[in-house]
Amino acid sequence: MDRGVKPGNDVPGNGYDDNRPFIRHILRHAPIPSPPDRVSYRGNRGGEQERIVGVSGYAVRPPQVRREKQRVSAFISADIPKILKLEPDLVLAFSDLQADIVADLVRAGLAIHVFNQRDIAGILAMIRTLGALVGAAERADQLAASYEKRLADIAAISRPSPKPKVYFEEWDDPLISGIGWVSELIEIAGGEDILPKLRFQQAAKDRTILPDVVRTAAPDVILASWCGKKVVPDKIRKRPGWSEIPAVRNDRIVEIKSPLILQPGPAALTDGLDAIVAALWPEPVA
Repeated sequence: MDRGVKPGNDVPGNGYDDNRPFIRHILRHAPIPSPPDRVSYRGNRGGEQERIVGVSGYAVRPPQVRREKQRVSAFISADIPKILKLEPDLVLAFSDLQADIVADLVRAGLAIHVFNQRDIAGILAMIRTLGALVGAAERADQLAASYEKRLADIAAISRPSPKPKVYFEEWDDPLISGIGWVSELIEIAGGEDILPKLRFQQAAKDRTILPDVVRTAAPDVILASWCGKKVVPDKIRKRPGWSEIPAVRNDRIVEIKSPLILQPGPAALTDGLDAIVAALWPEPVA
């Protein structure tokens, strides 16, 4: 999710799988003499979690993160004094929506690297870059390669025809369709995104659609993930004219939890993709 503009919409992240870290090492273009000893960030990209000293308040993966690490920020807000107290040598941020946080930290004298990935290729590049930043380039490359293989293996699975048409709803008012990596994962899972051209629109405001667009497209499956807000399928069913949409008529409205799919990191490529596959290709009832 790339919006962060509605009340209560400071989006839950993926914990160690998130992409908004704070790292205790200043990185320059010159070779790094040694890897950082301590890391404060919201992303585990290769067994470096022992360096983490601070995480997002929404970090949930793995479960122990909430017990073991200091919470220093949300998505579009941060406790700057608390971050400074951790003495990070490098702050890793994600998204243009964190520009104000980044500016405050730069003015405070910290070095920053900002990621802004919006598709699968960007996620894989981010993993490799982050590995290099923390002195774990080889492990990060192996991790990214394992995800590439996993994605290819799932995409190669033979599925029945025709492909199910899928509408992904990122927000309910106004309706916002899925971002780039979500659309790509739908296709890898064997589905057909009903709004494939919108995947190239990075900003949520540019993926806003009218209800009639969905009604006309008649998706077979509706996947919903309302940025940390609980999805209410009945609200979707009761939209004017939606009762005849195949997904509504056949009760194929599926919620995917935001931490699994709306953060462009490993969770989306693993648990998020698995959730899409399960929604599109449910196991037959015995």
